[in-house]
Amino acid sequence: MATDVQYVPPPLQDIPTAKEKKYDRQLRLWGASGQIALEETHILLINNGPGVTGVETLKNLVLPGVGQFTILDSTVVSEADLGVNFFLEDASLGKFRAAETVRLLMELNPGVQGYAVTEPLETFIAQDNVFAPYNLILVTAPIDPTVLAQIQTHAQTLQIPTFYIHCVGYYSAFSVLLPPAFPIVDTHPDQTATTDLRLLKPWPALVQFAKEKTAGLEEGKLNAQEKAHVPWVCLLLHYLEQWKEEHDGKLPESYPEKTEFRKLVRSGDPHEENFDEACAAVLKSLNPPTPDSSVREIFNAPETQNLDATSPPFWVIANAIHQFYTTHKQLPLPGAVPDMKAQSADYIKLQNIYKTKAREDCAEVLENVRKLEKNTSRSPKLAIDNKEVENFCKGAAHIHLVRGRPFQVVQAGQPVRFGDRAKAMAMELTMPESLIGLHIAFLAWDEYIATHSSPASEAGGQALKVPGSGVDDFESDTEKVTGIAHTILDGLIKEAGTFVEDPEYSDVKAKVGEFCLEIVRAGGGELHNIASLTGGLVAQEVIKAITRQYVPVDNTCLFDGVASRTGVLRI
Repeated sequence: MATDVQYVPPPLQDIPTAKEKKYDRQLRLWGASGQIALEETHILLINNGPGVTGVETLKNLVLPGVGQFTILDSTVVSEADLGVNFFLEDASLGKFRAAETVRLLMELNPGVQGYAVTEPLETFIAQDNVFAPYNLILVTAPIDPTVLAQIQTHAQTLQIPTFYIHCVGYYSAFSVLLPPAFPIVDTHPDQTATTDLRLLKPWPALVQFAKEKTAGLEEGKLNAQEKAHVPWVCLLLHYLEQWKEEHDGKLPESYPEKTEFRKLVRSGDPHEENFDEACAAVLKSLNPPTPDSSVREIFNAPETQNLDATSPPFWVIANAIHQFYTTHKQLPLPGAVPDMKAQSADYIKLQNIYKTKAREDCAEVLENVRKLEKNTSRSPKLAIDNKEVENFCKGAAHIHLVRGRPFQVVQAGQPVRFGDRAKAMAMELTMPESLIGLHIAFLAWDEYIATHSSPASEAGGQALKVPGSGVDDFESDTEKVTGIAHTILDGLIKEAGTFVEDPEYSDVKAKVGEFCLEIVRAGGGELHNIASLTGGLVAQEVIKAITRQYVPVDNTCLFDGVASRTGVLRI
């Protein structure tokens, strides 16, 4: 007898929204939380000079969907601007550059809001709380160092990440001012570095599973199919027990011991793929779960040790994980298991063993967090989300802390100081790949501007004198900038207490002179290809600062377009 069967359609799969489709690739890089942070950001660009690099940086932030941006620029568009700036057009002549670039940048992404401020910089920063609406500040050179120092003071007070950008001719550089404590949980380490299987300190469930899978291995009781599909984690645990029996309970620690242990594993079967995997994993898997120096620095930081009711969640969770580490002598288990040759059922069971242990470790850390919240009388409104604790536990071995350092701002009539970085920089000076000489050349360029610019006009602006910008200034300006750079270089050597012998020191001075010559030759001009590349570099670091993901530059990045190389200095 026929029976009517009602058709029930299968459940709809999650269909990506238009926004998810639009930002698909970047969501894979920084996830939904990073995208939300980007969309809640308001960036201020203080655009000086030709203004190309700042606009190129904004282009790379408008496209992925930064929430808002403001351009502060009182310059009127000239013929010269049209030759280097893609975000200006013939109709822009005679109009404010800020308004025109904002209009054309907004065409790239309708979801982004842009604003233009056309008053002089000096009057803008004289207002109270003028930087409060912004989450991040970009400042392009040339700029009066006194004004830059004021901007830096405001940024430090409000703890706003700030970037100071140079781009002249074939050279560029940018420095990053971050808050005094800038912790990062989602550092996105290489996948191979995140594998933590705890083979030296296995827990009972893992030990039991390994024994079940390797039972009868030595006696030949496993058939060829079973032997070929024993997960390599179980193989290593099995042979570690053999090793301990033959070595008074000690584990293989030194490289020779691990090499010998690998031979023991290989003796089990020289042909099967899972034994090959086990041998390949010996050196990277048989390491004690010791946190690296950056993690220990966070554990010992004053912010971790001295919590109060208003401490940011990062420091509370760091304290809780430190307690966990003190108790167990290891960090919470991340819970991920790498791919390996095994039966599907066995691999799933192994995954579940690791996930269960990771959840247990996270639950203990969460319990520590709740106790800390109670002990510090933290408001229930500020209770830390469980997912934040879970995410921290997964990445605990790779958390990172950047201690923000101020810009190296030159001041007219005052020697440039390098402080606690002097010795390290002086030692690096003679290295062929070092770009410290380029940094010194940019400092000399800034000092020239500080000592040769005219005072502010009645309109509130200031006429900045850029080296090499005059018709007949090239030779004299080159000599002046090179002289300033050599004085800075001599001061660095003296401050470091380092003696550099000739002809090595002469070679260093000559290289600094070459950088100065090229910078002056550009006359303050920006080449669009260099500005575009620099804008990409800066935008990448801006996104790191906004999303608090990946590890940002600490704290100065230099680009040599002549030799096509980059370098990072901690100034």
